[in-house]
Amino acid sequence: MALDTTPTYLARIALIGFLIAGCFAVLWPFIGAVLFAFVLWVCTWSFYAGRILPLAQGRSGRAATLMTLLLILVMLLPMIFLSGGLIDGVEGLVTKSKPYFEQGLPAEPPAILAKIPLFGGDLDEAWRRAAGSREELNRLLKPLVEPTRKLALSLGGLVANGLLQLILVLFILFFLYRDGDAVGRALIVSARKLGGELGEKMLDLARGTVIGVMLGLVGTAAAQGAVALIGFLIAGVPAALLLGFATFFLSLVPAGPVLLWGGAAWWLYDSGQTGWAIFMVAWGVLVISSIDNFVKPILISRGAGISIALIALGVLGGVMVFGFIGIFLGPVLLALGHAMIVAWTREEARP
Repeated sequence: MALDTTPTYLARIALIGFLIAGCFAVLWPFIGAVLFAFVLWVCTWSFYAGRILPLAQGRSGRAATLMTLLLILVMLLPMIFLSGGLIDGVEGLVTKSKPYFEQGLPAEPPAILAKIPLFGGDLDEAWRRAAGSREELNRLLKPLVEPTRKLALSLGGLVANGLLQLILVLFILFFLYRDGDAVGRALIVSARKLGGELGEKMLDLARGTVIGVMLGLVGTAAAQGAVALIGFLIAGVPAALLLGFATFFLSLVPAGPVLLWGGAAWWLYDSGQTGWAIFMVAWGVLVISSIDNFVKPILISRGAGISIALIALGVLGGVMVFGFIGIFLGPVLLALGHAMIVAWTREEARP
């Protein structure tokens, strides 16, 4: 069959290519929000179709509104609450640090400085020099001012960007819920046309992998948040509920919970509660961090139906390539590639 190279045909191909490139260019700034909205849609569709849609008497618009409002209560409001707590914490830190800038450091350094391995002696000596000389203190603090300012600005921008992204995700989710049946049929038809039986299998595998990854991430985050809250309550750390919520969200970031339970341990030590500070460190290392190291791979592997090795490589590689959304995309892509290889080798093995 001869390839059609008439000007009209080539113009159609160029127009289609231009249209596809234009669509990608328009959606590219929002690709992370769109992908994450699809992930949440896949994971919550069963609950929506089984509970929310019958509650709304089958009216998709009303059901989508109810489901979006529920996600606002579960996701957006806690993020706003945590953002306010973060701002208050930064303000409190600035207020507590202000006397040191105005009056200088106390003459005697904290006893824990000298006990730090390798660097303890140097830190103790630097403290004493800074306490005895205002010029020395200014010299030590000056290199830290600009990085601290940039860190604060970056943190504020990250929080604001996260809230805006989450609002956009919820906006997209409303339409995915409202038109979910049509979107699902379009995905099935597309998979069937592109890959036949293998395409449908890959679509089912993608759905199972997404749900498995989310089960592992959210389940681990919930477990870490719960045990962290218990530890904060036992040790008498103030704002324990806020810190528990913060642990839930920061558990998605590698070593994120360490910032919270480590900060709580430092606060306890600074308050003269050395025993509780030691307890907080032990609780963080042995309980909170162990959940992330052992429970998360098991939950993800069981839910997704693929090996822990693929999950670990997918999560790590996905984060390196795609950023936060790569936590979900990495294992999905590896699982789809694994399915293609298995199908291809089966075809080759047939006589």
